[in-house]
Amino acid sequence: MLIAREKKKSNIAEYILYMWQVEDMLRGLGLDINRVKNELIARFQVDEKTAQEMYDWYDNLIEMMRMEKVEQAGHIQVLRNDVKELTELHFFLLHEVHDMRYQQIVSGAAMNLVEFRTKAGVGNEVSDVELALNALYGHLMLRLQKKEVSAQTLQAMEAFGKMIGYLAARYKKMEEENK
Repeated sequence: MLIAREKKKSNIAEYILYMWQVEDMLRGLGLDINRVKNELIARFQVDEKTAQEMYDWYDNLIEMMRMEKVEQAGHIQVLRNDVKELTELHFFLLHEVHDMRYQQIVSGAAMNLVEFRTKAGVGNEVSDVELALNALYGHLMLRLQKKEVSAQTLQAMEAFGKMIGYLAARYKKMEEENK
């Protein structure tokens, strides 16, 4: 909760990846709020009020996951909406404002996107933004498991990271201008 709140303000892409990890962690704990309390919240050295806020936050996430039928896989609607907003910004930068820098970044990632789309076995119903986020999340999971990745994969992740990083920075700028 504390990390998510800060990430949401500072970098929407990092927030999405973090929240996907939280969803997987909650699945790993069997969506059991008592296990979350004992195995997760108890690790934090926080006051009782903050611990209760964390408990409520995780409990609400678990409830959303159940209501939205993403107990085994998938993402809650609020996160899918965030991905959709980044996708809309992606298209806006490419086709409305013709952001040359972003066009170059996307061109640099294009072959990797095509290759990853094929490997992942997904069609065009998955946006390039969601595809890049999925790849970055998969890479994060491999790093956490201390698994080795090829130089080609690292190169692809760098290209995806530049694309998503640029989008996240533009998103933050847009949010700040709208305030």
